[in-house]
Amino acid sequence: MSDSHYLDWPFFDAAHRDLAQRASAWAADAHGLENDADLDGTCRRLVAELGKGGWLRYCVLGAHGGALATMESRSLCLLRETFARYSGLLDFAFAMQGLGSGAISLFGSDAQQQRYLPGVAAGTAIAAFALSEPDAGSDVGAMATQARLDGDHYVLDGTKTWISNGGIADFYVVFARTGEAPGSRGLSAFVVDADAPGLRIAKRIEVIAPHPLATLQFEGCRIPASQRLGTAGDGFRIAMQTLDVFRASVAAASLGFARRAFDEALAHAASRQMFGQHLADFQMTQSILADMATDIDSAALLTFRAAWVRDCQGRRTTREAAMAKMVATENAQRVIDRAVQMFGGRGVTRGEIVERLYREIRALRIYEGATEVQKIIIGRDLLKQAGK
Repeated sequence: MSDSHYLDWPFFDAAHRDLAQRASAWAADAHGLENDADLDGTCRRLVAELGKGGWLRYCVLGAHGGALATMESRSLCLLRETFARYSGLLDFAFAMQGLGSGAISLFGSDAQQQRYLPGVAAGTAIAAFALSEPDAGSDVGAMATQARLDGDHYVLDGTKTWISNGGIADFYVVFARTGEAPGSRGLSAFVVDADAPGLRIAKRIEVIAPHPLATLQFEGCRIPASQRLGTAGDGFRIAMQTLDVFRASVAAASLGFARRAFDEALAHAASRQMFGQHLADFQMTQSILADMATDIDSAALLTFRAAWVRDCQGRRTTREAAMAKMVATENAQRVIDRAVQMFGGRGVTRGEIVERLYREIRALRIYEGATEVQKIIIGRDLLKQAGK
């Protein structure tokens, strides 16, 4: 781990500092498991190793194999930041176990939690979160996938897309329209096993920073009514509260990418010779490094504030998490872009760390709510608080 002064901030205690240090030592070895030619296999191996290492225990409840009694946002953030420093896929494998099963931890029945969460914690079951559709991304109320009650079963029909872990997951938390009310008030959430009849992988999707991603097709997919999470019509609340927990962790992953880019830029500036001196000797370079460091710290303060408020004050952090996600992802994009520029031609060469980071960061400004959506969330919350 490079500069870790932020662990001394009052957001954290000795247990958090120990967690970050242990995770860094472990991740330095674990990221060597990656194989670009076998993306699915790599992700399965990473999930298994995260399970063996005990890290996935922070994604689930203590009663079902978790490390803590409840999911703690600060621990999730520290782990995502640490893993992202070393590998985007390692961070992805960890994060999706949490997001994919988060709704079960928050809203599942005892039977549902006991069935799914121990496997998530052990790394023997891969989870996925299926919310987005071709015409319903940020606008969840436009969701078209239907879930029709038929006796003691639901029948699902529709399409989900941009689903992380699509094609390798053992189960999906799926959101569908059950029609209790118009728009977002008529949605429900279900746990659908990957081998459920009527569920198929319609298409695998390739993106600039590869990870398992797919379009799911539901065609008369029949599942027991007992697979519904919470009450009928509660799906929007389930989705939003799950995202509230993990949105701050997206900011933390951005921090991990940004810190790694900054470390690479700092080392390069100190060693690269130009015009009879080192790149670091130029005032322009020093100014750029100062901007990068400030961007990182400002994002970190917002990120860990959001996590601390949720953990220590026990309240919803919709606005705080949106601020953290917006600022951390945008700042990380700027930090990484500056690092690429500082490396010159090497910065855009396949195989360079900063080139990989440049591809990794771009999606984080979009998924779990694009920057523009975060601004809407923040604005609406401010107006609501002001009684407007």
